[in-house]
Amino acid sequence: MLIDSHIHLDAAEFDGDRDRLIAQARRAGVRGFVVPAVDRDSFDAVRALAAARSDVCPALGIHPLYVAQARMDDLDRLDTLLAEGAAYAVGEIGLDHFVSDVDPTRQREFFVAQLELARRHGLPVILHVRRAVEAVLCELRRAGGRGGIAHAFNGSRQQADAFLARGFRLGFGGAMTYEGSTRIRELARSLPLDAIVLETDAPDIPPAWGRGERNLPANLARYAELLAELRGITVDEVVEATGRNLVATLGGWQPG
Repeated sequence: MLIDSHIHLDAAEFDGDRDRLIAQARRAGVRGFVVPAVDRDSFDAVRALAAARSDVCPALGIHPLYVAQARMDDLDRLDTLLAEGAAYAVGEIGLDHFVSDVDPTRQREFFVAQLELARRHGLPVILHVRRAVEAVLCELRRAGGRGGIAHAFNGSRQQADAFLARGFRLGFGGAMTYEGSTRIRELARSLPLDAIVLETDAPDIPPAWGRGERNLPANLARYAELLAELRGITVDEVVEATGRNLVATLGGWQPG
């Protein structure tokens, strides 16, 4: 199955045409969508979307760029929801060292706390690692846990191998479509196929053919075609493998 391992279908950018764009993606062959929350306010929106659609898998977490507005009792709410089985993963969580106006100490505080929640509840994590791959790996070594997905991976092969050794899979999507993204393309080509999942991160990270525009759920099908081209295998092989990888990462969730 072709499954989007990271898409923000609850985002306000989709409020005007969400159902149409999901239907468009389904026609393109996309069978499921993992939707991670970014803050407490989005917990309910993600859960409602998953309750309404059997092809949506909910993940709940507090994104590193939202920690400035977050309160410590948001973690208590997250803990309660995870205990109720409201999510298949904890995410989107992590560190972001690209944006300079978010306190790195507060980012780390929320990241470490959520890694502990994931460990306690036996859930995988969906990681944000922008310009922070080594720092994220350092916290993972301390925290332990059952792995997950490093979303929008853009590290080195050595760093990729470090994630794989910890039970993670790596997400590839829009950045892979740019011819100048040579390192990302080489990783997509050379990593073990069982290490890779596909993602859009829509409405963010638009592909080369939609530069500057809103990213769309249906683009995942073209990402699968590009990955097949880079690896010299069939699209069916890519779809089967990446779908299997995602299902295994999420503990068996499959879209209805």
